[in-house]
Amino acid sequence: MADDLTRNKRVWTVPNLLSVARLAGVPVFLWLVLVPEADGWALLLLALSGVTDYLDGYLARKLDQTSALGEILDPVADRLYILAVVVGLALREIIPWWVAVILPLRDLLLWGLVPLLRTRGYSALPVHFLGKAATFNLLYAFPLLLLGDGVGVVASLAEVFGWAFAIWGIGLYWWAGVLYAWQVRRLLAETERRTVVPDA
Repeated sequence: MADDLTRNKRVWTVPNLLSVARLAGVPVFLWLVLVPEADGWALLLLALSGVTDYLDGYLARKLDQTSALGEILDPVADRLYILAVVVGLALREIIPWWVAVILPLRDLLLWGLVPLLRTRGYSALPVHFLGKAATFNLLYAFPLLLLGDGVGVVASLAEVFGWAFAIWGIGLYWWAGVLYAWQVRRLLAETERRTVVPDA
């Protein structure tokens, strides 16, 4: 039990450092897309983000370096990348603004459920496959749409496949959100409210 608590409190692990590096890349990506419009470098950064996203989960399991911090950093990095990409692409007029609004709106609605979860002693719900599938689709969609902003056959194909991934991703993202909300509702109905007893 003590070993589990120690592992849970670890901060300086290889997976956590990879997640921090991913987070540091978010403002760099926005700068690359909006200021010099260096799409090639922006795409490379997104590819590196995808690789580190896979690696941090793989290494956490392989090296037995799972931690409570890592469970927070990984989804936060995913959400911030999606937010940065949709804002950047909307400002470049590569995607319509409704796409840039509908994705963060879902996250805002779910964050609004966190105080309800805390009344039952939970800080978050575990990530399920549908949410991971949605994120996977979106993290493929937006680089393809950025590539599709060019000219030629490759750009045309990238745009078509990008929108295919985007439509599926947006649908799955919201479907996962509805399932999370349903889980919260069931949890609230099935668990007793926890009261915090102040220290004497």
